[in-house]
Amino acid sequence: MHVINGPVRWGIIGCGDVCEVKSGPAFSKVPDSSLVAVMRRDAQKAEDYARRHKVPKFYSDASSLIQDPEVNAIYIATPPGSHEAYAIESMKAGKPVYIEKPVALNSEECHRMIKASADLKVPATVAHYRRCLGIFERVKSLVDQKDLGAAKVVVINLFHTHKPAPPATAPDNWRIKPEISGGGLFSDLAPHQLDIMYWIFGTPLKTTGLSINQGKHYNAPDVTSLTAVFNNGIFFQGLWSFNSPPHANTDSCKIICENGSLVFPFFSTFSKVKLEIHRGNTIEEDFVFPEHIQQPMIEQVVKHFQGKAENPCSIEDALASMKMIEQGYSS
Repeated sequence: MHVINGPVRWGIIGCGDVCEVKSGPAFSKVPDSSLVAVMRRDAQKAEDYARRHKVPKFYSDASSLIQDPEVNAIYIATPPGSHEAYAIESMKAGKPVYIEKPVALNSEECHRMIKASADLKVPATVAHYRRCLGIFERVKSLVDQKDLGAAKVVVINLFHTHKPAPPATAPDNWRIKPEISGGGLFSDLAPHQLDIMYWIFGTPLKTTGLSINQGKHYNAPDVTSLTAVFNNGIFFQGLWSFNSPPHANTDSCKIICENGSLVFPFFSTFSKVKLEIHRGNTIEEDFVFPEHIQQPMIEQVVKHFQGKAENPCSIEDALASMKMIEQGYSS
């Protein structure tokens, strides 16, 4: 597998909103890493990003950035519909790729990217960055060590109030266009949650799902349920509603174990893990997300591209949650 000897010099394809705080600045803040070029189809917006973030180069054409000899690694931050094409083009140029989630439109595209990475011997990593956040590392440790006994049941509920669909020209509009996003808001948010389920419990033995377009606000499902069985008979039930009344807004995961439960949110910027133990003993631990939420993950990706660490999230890993999402839309 290709290894970068020396500093990792990043180019970003798609320097939009997610790159403003969540990811972009982190590429120049982790050791042996710098951001040297950005690309956006709108040249003025690419130039504006480069100027504000002190990036030396900007492009309006992805191929030009990929072929830049000063760039030796690519971060693909476009909507999912273009991930496969940009990833394979980058790998053909011998440049490792860090791909935003959801990694692709569907599992077939995942398989083609996996094959390209293997054939070309170029690393590919997926931005399931919650794996590297303290709250989820703590949850995984508690489950793995069976501090509360063996896990039995997992329940995820994510309910959001419907927000008016953005205009066609708005940057967020792609999230509700299945041809660009792969589905609706379930495709955008559930990958974070389902990847953590896979990371902790492994590949599900069986998954079934059901989706409907309840609100009819846009041409994509807005309510999805997913049921799965993991190893050792761990039963999973998830429900996502993006058409909920305001009083019902919820972000919760509960892992029920033999001797107690873990309760935590996925998307709160200031999060708690609540340990509910038998006989009324409850302990809460607080976690604060870093300013640049992807920075811990990017640090691991840099080490992986330099051959100093394992892949923190491979496309094969991301394929597991992609298949679960497809089951959610299978009805």
